[in-house]
Amino acid sequence: MTVRLVPDGLWELFQRVAPEAPVRPQGGGRRRHGDREVLAAIIFVATTGCTWSQVPPVFGPSGATAHRRFAEWSRLRVWAKLYRLVL
Repeated sequence: MTVRLVPDGLWELFQRVAPEAPVRPQGGGRRRHGDREVLAAIIFVATTGCTWSQVPPVFGPSGATAHRRFAEWSRLRVWAKLYRLVL
């Protein structure tokens, strides 16, 4: 499902504008979900019109995680940068 929603071409463009994942100096904690899986969950919500809580578990990250990353990437203007690259 992830590869269908985020094909390789889109993923390569997204990697050029996505911020680096933060490093946890203390270690431990839960492993961060991959950006590609989160991007697929965000695209799923945007294309289906479902709510964040309705993101199916097949994507991996929860709807809350997808929404948190969506908000983070919005603050960093990732979507505007990606839009310019696509054009």
